[in-house]
Amino acid sequence: MVIIMQEFERAVLVAVNTDKMKDGECEVSLAELERLLDTAGGSVFARVVQSLENPNPKTCIGSGKLKELSDLCKANDIKLVIFDLELSPAQIKNIEDGIDCDVRVLDRSMLILDIFALHATSREGKLQVELAQLKYTAPRLIGKGLELSRLGGGIGTRGPGESKLETDRRHLKRRAELLAAELEDLDRGRLTQRKARERSGITKVSIVGYTNAGKSTLLNKLTDAGILAEDKLFATLDPTTRKFTLPCGVDILLTDTVGFIRNLPHHLIKAFKSTLDEAVYADIIMILIDASDAEAMNQLAVTEKLLEELGASGKPTIYVYNKCDAAELGFGHLAIDPEKNSVAVSALTGEGLDELVSKLEFLVLNGKTDETFIIPNAEQGIVNRLYAAAKIIDIDYGSEAVTIRATVDTKTRGQYDKYRVKREDEGNGEEDEEF
Repeated sequence: MVIIMQEFERAVLVAVNTDKMKDGECEVSLAELERLLDTAGGSVFARVVQSLENPNPKTCIGSGKLKELSDLCKANDIKLVIFDLELSPAQIKNIEDGIDCDVRVLDRSMLILDIFALHATSREGKLQVELAQLKYTAPRLIGKGLELSRLGGGIGTRGPGESKLETDRRHLKRRAELLAAELEDLDRGRLTQRKARERSGITKVSIVGYTNAGKSTLLNKLTDAGILAEDKLFATLDPTTRKFTLPCGVDILLTDTVGFIRNLPHHLIKAFKSTLDEAVYADIIMILIDASDAEAMNQLAVTEKLLEELGASGKPTIYVYNKCDAAELGFGHLAIDPEKNSVAVSALTGEGLDELVSKLEFLVLNGKTDETFIIPNAEQGIVNRLYAAAKIIDIDYGSEAVTIRATVDTKTRGQYDKYRVKREDEGNGEEDEEF
């Protein structure tokens, strides 16, 4: 099957519809690959799909279909072929050898990495991209038997490590080790920041979800963050954190994270672990779902599965069905679970955001109260532990004791109840201990 598409910076997309796939799964994945290509700056000239029990171990597709692909590329001067699955270096070389013209053969992961290279802005993001390229992309490009400089730029050849990838293969391992060491240093800095946030007691909320669900738009709407928000996949790669003040006056931290996508290879998850860990260390997860997308529920399933793999599941969660203004068919295609804490919003117009903030405030304040503690000077360790477990509102160092006002949860309040100043409305009849 060959479907001719519009011509621009042309590429041919190739997919294998296996027996293990559900009905329509191949078409949905190909449509997503086309959107990835659009984000990378290309457009689809044709789609080539072959139905097989399993991908051919040598060339992914059969010899007849490979000849058809070769004729298509040669007749139309196609320079780029992208497969909607992961290819080995040997498969890329065999496919290239089977195409009777000079083409670049990429797989889904290489295209995603190319988009990451376009959108990485922070030092850490650029290092992560370059390291992933060295470990995954470089061996595949070198395995083609072509000098990278001959590729002439374009999709699949750019990124922070482009010039370095042209070095000899024996230097790639050394470069990867240097990048890994530098990333470890940055990870330690990020860990220090996280510990500082923990000590402050401020609640951390991670905005997660499928790519292009509207996470950056939502953060911009709530905090005027001013970050890039485009109708493209993976418009945001580097996490952005902004302070947001709830109507009750309590400050929280909102973090926009890199989007998820189906068939995200394990090696990419590992490469961007420090970025994805923003969800792991969050107190509350806000899952954004594109309500206007017919694949919304499948995308939600992908998001929840990845959160589980990262070890970020089981946290207090708000399910935010975004783009309700663009959901022309309403919400009939969404199997919304009434037991889940959910809200419909439009991050673009602001519709539903008041309800979202109200739900967020409830989760933040649920079980938390402002309390006063009197800690004897001889027990200063308690003060340090309160700093780590609560949000300190005010502290007064007296000659005999430290008086602390703090926002604490039920667990912390119980742990240090002997130091807590009891309120009159508690009615326990006990007198406050004086120091």
